[in-house]
Amino acid sequence: MYVDSHCHLSFPELHARVPEIRDAMARAGVDRALCICTTLEEFDTVHGLATAHDNFWASVGVHPDNEDVQEPTVDDLIRRAGLPRVVAIGETGLDYYRLNGRSTADMEWQRERFRVHIRAARATGKPLVIHTRSASADTLAIVREEGGDKPGGVFHCFTETMDVARAALDLGFHISFSGILTFKNAQALRDVARVVPLDRLLIETDSPYLAPAPHRGKTNDPSLVPFVAAQVAAIHEKPVEEIATATSNNFNRLFSI
Repeated sequence: MYVDSHCHLSFPELHARVPEIRDAMARAGVDRALCICTTLEEFDTVHGLATAHDNFWASVGVHPDNEDVQEPTVDDLIRRAGLPRVVAIGETGLDYYRLNGRSTADMEWQRERFRVHIRAARATGKPLVIHTRSASADTLAIVREEGGDKPGGVFHCFTETMDVARAALDLGFHISFSGILTFKNAQALRDVARVVPLDRLLIETDSPYLAPAPHRGKTNDPSLVPFVAAQVAAIHEKPVEEIATATSNNFNRLFSI
């Protein structure tokens, strides 16, 4: 059985289809999923999914890309992290991909938001779900400065270099791969996946985005995470059942499930 360690079932593309998606998950052998929060405004919907279904869990956090939303305080995150079935802090991190005419110096608000999440993770002991895009140096620096290695966590939907992967692993983090790993132009990422130990590796969909081949371009959902597992199995030259077991065990251990 497979676990989708990162999905957005609260997003409109998927939320109305949850019963259908759950049926598809069962048929595909995907027995659990972590529903990821990206704004405090969204949290009640994310948490509701986790409390309504005994194989869903929730995180609490505000995505680095989200502007014009409620800015979280450490207390905001700690309070919600204490609710039943909330197992992680995030999605948090840094994203400099769309600066929209700004410089990285203008993104101090993102860096301060990331620090708030790390402080909440340290206070609660719950792992971080980290997003980093075009910002790996600052992401790693803040993790080190704030002691983010204490709660640990996962660098999700990993697309960075071998050096960044090794740095994250050295800090004790897990690394999660999405459907991008199956894309024809992702050989460099497959090379990275090859060096990630199986006891530190997770799989995810990041749905509704990034559907794996052969479904690329379609709306993604957790039932497609076995395609990611199959690609990991091919890279590591292991049976896919071994990847399913390893990534499920890693999920259980990291999120204390």
